[in-house]
Amino acid sequence: MKRKIAIVCAAAVALLASVLVFVKPADAAVGLRVSGGRIVEANGTNVVMRGVSHPHVWYTSQTSSFANIKALGANTVRVVLGSGQRWGPSNDLATVVSLCRTNRLLCVLEAHDTTGYGEEGAAATLDQAASYWISQRSVLAGTENFIVINIGNEPFGNNESVSATWPTATSSAIGRLRNAGFEHLIMVDAPMWGQDWRFIMRDNAQTVFNADPQRNTVFSIHMYGVFDTAAEIQDYLGRFRTAGLPIVVGEFGHNHSDGNPDEDTIMSYTQANGIGYIGWSWSGNGGGVEYLDMVTNFDPAQLTSWGQRIFNGANGIRQTSRELSWFGGTNPTTGPTTRPPTTPPTTPPTTPPTTAPTTSPPPAGRSCTVAYSVIGQWQGGFQGEVRVTAGSSAISGWTVSWSFPSGQTVNQSWNATITSSGANVTARNVSYNGSLGAGATTAFGFIGSWNGTNTNPTPTCTAS
Repeated sequence: MKRKIAIVCAAAVALLASVLVFVKPADAAVGLRVSGGRIVEANGTNVVMRGVSHPHVWYTSQTSSFANIKALGANTVRVVLGSGQRWGPSNDLATVVSLCRTNRLLCVLEAHDTTGYGEEGAAATLDQAASYWISQRSVLAGTENFIVINIGNEPFGNNESVSATWPTATSSAIGRLRNAGFEHLIMVDAPMWGQDWRFIMRDNAQTVFNADPQRNTVFSIHMYGVFDTAAEIQDYLGRFRTAGLPIVVGEFGHNHSDGNPDEDTIMSYTQANGIGYIGWSWSGNGGGVEYLDMVTNFDPAQLTSWGQRIFNGANGIRQTSRELSWFGGTNPTTGPTTRPPTTPPTTPPTTPPTTAPTTSPPPAGRSCTVAYSVIGQWQGGFQGEVRVTAGSSAISGWTVSWSFPSGQTVNQSWNATITSSGANVTARNVSYNGSLGAGATTAFGFIGSWNGTNTNPTPTCTAS
């Protein structure tokens, strides 16, 4: 009888378990995850990382950098941490997590100590990096909606025999994190200083992805001198897209000691294909690569040429970034509810506008008005802002046109697609700021050049 009761009880428990498993929705995984080869939020909204790396472990007092990076339009910060073998250990992770949440940023947390293992004698192993993350498990619990764990930065150098162990070492580290209870999206860097020039990550990505029991791993390629042509960039990223595997450009720059990466193709190809990118780096570089600083001395008002390019240039962060919907950001149907600011800091010293804003008269019906302002000017350059306001009826798109009267030119822009032909300039809305309710306003900006005088044009606005 006891045996029969035990069998019945066991069967009942098994039935209950099967019911519980059955009724759990297929998409009940918490937080950020991989779906169909792309990163999505828990509600299914696509996530495209647009951000920069911040060297927190070496500059722990620069906590204002999180807010400053956000103010320039980024939706992501890759935070450099130490696991204790070379730097740190970063035991202030609770502060970092709080800064990420407060500033509404997706944060990729990376352990930097693994950089160049097998070639750099002091580098940590991926196993040691995994141990660091496991030690921080309680701090990271419940952060799956906005935190990504980048197990180890550039975890192998150019030693080919050591780099060949990347698939097993990476799979093992992922397994340890999953066994410890982590449900976060995990990011893994390529070997060979992150550039995978022997295609070890590319050719073994599917095996590593399958080794994750949650199938929630994204691959990160670092693009410097190895990726100096459009063909190399498109081929590498395209193979991951064809294979249906998630990929991000986890680091890249506009120049490097090992060659000149094609940052224009990196940014245009990732934008066209919905791939994330994270530039290196905010500030504080040394060792001969100070030119990779985006701002000088952590001052957001001192953007370098690289900073101007990645934040305000074509396919740059300000133009393409969307805040996580978990924070109240992009709605996949109506566009962003929280838009990036429209006025970037400028590197040159600025002066107040020299002329009053030029405003076109408001036409009736389905229409729009436009106001043009010079909000900062320096020798040879200026920053313009153009505000578009819908008329008495809602509009679904707008086009602003003007002719520069004094030979000015537009060099870069944000929040609009701008084309020029001689003195004639045409600016069209981008995907998220074309639809305006009656009386609603949006704005776009640009950096321009002038010589002699900088007389305001008289713009016109056409609504659709």
